[in-house]
Amino acid sequence: MQALFSRMNAALFAATLLLASPALAQPLPAPTLARAPFGATPDGQEVERFTLANAHGMRVQVLSYGAIISALEAPDRTGHVDDVVLGFPTLAGYTVDSARGGLFFGATVGRVANRIAHGTFMLEGQRYHIPPTKGTTALHGGRRGFDKQMWTVEGTELAADTASVTLKLVSPDGQEGFPGTLTTHVTFALNTRNELSLHYRATTDRPTVVNLTNHSYFNLGGEGSGTVENHVLQLNADAYTPTDANALPLGTIAPVAGTALDFRTPQRIGAHLRDSMPQMLHAHGYDQNWVINPAHAATPVPAARLRDPASGRVLEVLTTQPGMQVYTANSLDGAYAGPSGRTYRQGDGIALETQHYPDSPNHPDFPSIELRPGQTYDETTIYRLGVEPVSASTP
Repeated sequence: MQALFSRMNAALFAATLLLASPALAQPLPAPTLARAPFGATPDGQEVERFTLANAHGMRVQVLSYGAIISALEAPDRTGHVDDVVLGFPTLAGYTVDSARGGLFFGATVGRVANRIAHGTFMLEGQRYHIPPTKGTTALHGGRRGFDKQMWTVEGTELAADTASVTLKLVSPDGQEGFPGTLTTHVTFALNTRNELSLHYRATTDRPTVVNLTNHSYFNLGGEGSGTVENHVLQLNADAYTPTDANALPLGTIAPVAGTALDFRTPQRIGAHLRDSMPQMLHAHGYDQNWVINPAHAATPVPAARLRDPASGRVLEVLTTQPGMQVYTANSLDGAYAGPSGRTYRQGDGIALETQHYPDSPNHPDFPSIELRPGQTYDETTIYRLGVEPVSASTP
């Protein structure tokens, strides 16, 4: 495992050579931050859009509705800038289409991301019930999770190398069936090194459960450019959590070796996307949780590296979270179109959702997601964007 970890670090360093080159080593202008109205929700609440930008041509847009990343723009190896996440051009796409389609484009997901079997769990001898959203399963926080709520603006900050916005959400005791009043802050920060960091913090007044993630769908060829099957993925994970036919974990941890889930070395996403392995059949593609090496680090460690050979763009994901749900947009069916005006279909994006394991409250052997008064939920995920030179090899 240590050798693999070293190889991952070497690969991450190689992918950022362009940003460290002498031409870019000179002092750069500080990142900027702008805020503007972005429409109103159906019940009349005014939504704001925050735009963080740096001198490398990277730009991030964040909405106060759902704490959503609505755009993430980055240059390719020729300097051409594209939006590399799926999304919608107007607020209605998020308040109506995304909610109706169960899409979660770019959203902050909670109070508990991923699945809770039968929408129920025990905590300190009491059983709690979460409204089911897919069959009998409660997915991504119930019927009105954090992605469907208005967040308040806690503050913005500008520094020599970073621009950030912090959003706050207070989820009252009993909302969607969860116990305790949970106060959550998410800070979105863009720096001069082309790193977008998401810092999650949460506190509670009663014992509860919490598992937060961001649900951006990435396409490094550009939003609306088609399939990500030719993207090359590497995961710093030796194992995964197998699921049943309803995408619910069996409670075990299994090695990825010899399976379609083995991304310890770089692999085309499409290489095994249509394999007949039961895990792939259940999910209609990739929709599994990988166990990150090492488990639950104190500081962000390399978790994933995604590369698009055509554009040269590289995305590196580092996190303190113990798991990552990788999802190849298996449910997209052409019913929705993005800012490009092109429809989204199966495999047109890939979500890299850093989080705890699915259905953790019902599996005591999984890392716990319980939070108690006096404790602080504190997790960080970093998305680092760069480019590779034309000569970069492909598997």
